[in-house]
Amino acid sequence: MKFSKTLLCCLVLTAFTYSCFDDMDDNAISASEINDFVWKGMNAVYLYKDNIPDLANDRFPSTSEYADYLNSFSAPEELFESLIYQRQTVDRFSWIVDDYIALEQLFSGVSKRSGYEFDMYPIPGSATNMFGIVRLVLPNSNAEDNNLTRGQVFTSIDGVALTEANYRTLVRPDSYTIALADYDDNGTLENLNDDIITSNGQNITLTKTILSENPIFKTAIIDVDGENLGYLMYNGFTPDYNSQLNTAFNNFKSSNVQHLVLDLRYNPGGSVLTASYLGSMITGQFNGEVFAKLVYNSELQANNYDFEFESLIDNSEAINSLNLDKIYVLTTEDSASASEMIINSLNPYIEVVQIGDNTTGKSQASITVYDSPNLQREGANPNHTYAMQPLVANTLNKLNNSVPSNGLTPTLNLIENPANYGALGNVNEPMLAAAIADIQGTGRFNFSALNKVKPKASSHDLIPHVNEMYIDEGILIDLQKNNLQQD
Repeated sequence: MKFSKTLLCCLVLTAFTYSCFDDMDDNAISASEINDFVWKGMNAVYLYKDNIPDLANDRFPSTSEYADYLNSFSAPEELFESLIYQRQTVDRFSWIVDDYIALEQLFSGVSKRSGYEFDMYPIPGSATNMFGIVRLVLPNSNAEDNNLTRGQVFTSIDGVALTEANYRTLVRPDSYTIALADYDDNGTLENLNDDIITSNGQNITLTKTILSENPIFKTAIIDVDGENLGYLMYNGFTPDYNSQLNTAFNNFKSSNVQHLVLDLRYNPGGSVLTASYLGSMITGQFNGEVFAKLVYNSELQANNYDFEFESLIDNSEAINSLNLDKIYVLTTEDSASASEMIINSLNPYIEVVQIGDNTTGKSQASITVYDSPNLQREGANPNHTYAMQPLVANTLNKLNNSVPSNGLTPTLNLIENPANYGALGNVNEPMLAAAIADIQGTGRFNFSALNKVKPKASSHDLIPHVNEMYIDEGILIDLQKNNLQQD
């Protein structure tokens, strides 16, 4: 993997370059030390720094004016938001947390949850009421223990009918009861307006527990006219599971898989490095070539660097590559960040057939910024647990193309239908069936009769900052070691 060897040095040095008040830390100031951390961190690495006048290096002529500025904000979150560039349209994804322990657990796949995901749709004929449909149940979760399954419909929680306004609040308690219902498409699969939802009297009480989610949700090998198709449902680019992901591809490789369906329909993103490893597992014939480029703000652009297709994981474990020249990727609007990077970065090299809906539209990557001398976890200020996750780089493919803000448009448009979600990994599940039909070249899959109504919301909306693509701190630590060895 090729990195600019001066990248980390530049990031760290920038953190200590504050124009006319370089010696600010030597002066006693009355500003909140957390607000001080927020401004300095954003000044050091924020992608849109050039667009925020308050982040200019010469913004404050004196230490006292800087202190007055920091003290004008009552909370770190308020200061942070004031430094975000066009929150609703450009930077939708930078964020700040007051507990970086929970943030680190989130990135490793650990969270407190009952273990299921759902989509929300309007109940036909109602102006306000909604129904939920289970789309995913995690193994070894409370939801699985209670026999919750994909495709089940529920209409109320703790006796309160679901609406778009209340569902977030209703699922907040550590334990709650959902009321199940039966779904009748009234004989018209393509039309949701005449569908009927009827309570069936069944209730399931769900309790949240601490779960460690393995993002490799399901793998299968399917015979398609005498050729092996590998199916992988992958729900998060989580570095802790890189080796297990490689093992899954070893199974594909040993089974002589000739086609691959990569199911990213609910994958919100994650590690850029893991994405480059996955791209290398899919291919293998492009090792050493550019997988993705990271482009920083104007002050850091001399230190832009490239991720390459790799032959090793973490410089030790050989990557199991399939050497494919075509892949099928399943997507929804919840496919984001690193999921989009896979499609965008592979497109210049192999044929990518995207089946499903437009993706989220996030091309920027972030890093976790701690209140420490080098902005990293080691040496973090013990007086608080605030950390930031600002956007720091745009990601581009080999051809310098980024993911559009309105998402990647599918090759074959297909929206999941609440009347027929199907079993994940089953050949009759509509999205997988569409891929198989394309492989067979039979045209037997009827797209014209499919649902065109998108969910109004999903359980991803309940997870703060779920659509994340981040640059692993481990990479930056390695860069620091390389700088020390080579400079």
